[in-house]
Amino acid sequence: MPKRLRSGSEGTDVREPTVEIAADYFRSYSVVGLLAVVGVLFVAVAFGAGRLLRPVVPTPEKLLTYECGVDPVGEGWAHTQVRYYVYSFLYVIFAVDSIFLFPWATVFAAPGYGATTLVEMFIFLGFLAVGLLYAYKKGVLTWT
Repeated sequence: MPKRLRSGSEGTDVREPTVEIAADYFRSYSVVGLLAVVGVLFVAVAFGAGRLLRPVVPTPEKLLTYECGVDPVGEGWAHTQVRYYVYSFLYVIFAVDSIFLFPWATVFAAPGYGATTLVEMFIFLGFLAVGLLYAYKKGVLTWT
């Protein structure tokens, strides 16, 4: 029961503001906690039902390792071209960095933040340029 105070001579009860703020604060987190518990239970029930309902009939053919429906021939060791991973990594870096440009543009439009955000964005773009220059100097960007 929350602590109550008497206010004035009217005799009305008023809750303390800190008790109300704390109750609202913990009520918000209890909803998040309940949602997390329900999510974990949902996943656990789905995995449990899948384990109970699936047929388990291992055969030698099912235990074979294959790639894209092709039966394996030779040994299981293969060389992988690393340049494809480097290109995809560079793409992800610049895609994520371009996403940061949108919030910057909204802050740049706000009054009083123009010069500061402009300098910060040029520093950010400078780091990107140095990374791109490093990748170019290492020969990563040449397709062979």
